[in-house]
Amino acid sequence: MSTDIQDRIERETLIAATQDRVWSLVTEPGFWVAPTGASAVAGQTTVAHDEKYGDFPVRVEKVDPKNYVSYRWASAYKGEDLREGNTTLIEFTLTPEDGGIRLRVVESGFAALDGGEDTQRGALKDNTEGWAQVMGAFKTRAEEAA
Repeated sequence: MSTDIQDRIERETLIAATQDRVWSLVTEPGFWVAPTGASAVAGQTTVAHDEKYGDFPVRVEKVDPKNYVSYRWASAYKGEDLREGNTTLIEFTLTPEDGGIRLRVVESGFAALDGGEDTQRGALKDNTEGWAQVMGAFKTRAEEAA
C-alpha cells in the first residue's frame, strides 16, 4: 500500500427534508451512480447500471436504520465482481440538525486498491469529482419531495 495516496473523500450537506425522506434515498444501493429501486439489506449485492459508465456491483455492508448505511463497490473496476483489493467503502451518516438532516458521506480505501498508484489516483480523482456532483443532485432530489 502506498503511503502518499490520499485514502478518503469526505463530503457533507444540510438537506431541508425529513430523516425518513433522506433515509429512503440513501438506502437505494448504488443510487450515486444509478438508482436501483432496491432497499439496503446488509450482505446483499445488487448491480447499479449506468448507461454511460456501465455496471457496478454494490454490496450493502452495514445498516443502522435511519442513521447509517455503508456499501462496497468497485468503481475503478467496472463490471468486476467485488473482492479484496478492488473495492472502496462508502459510508452515509444522517444527523438531525436545524430542521433538516446533515448528510455526510465518506468514501475510503483508495490507497489499498490493486493496480498501483495510477489506478489509486485515478479512482480518487474520478470519485472526488463525482461526489461533488452527486451530493448537489441528491440534495435537490431529497428537497423536491419535502
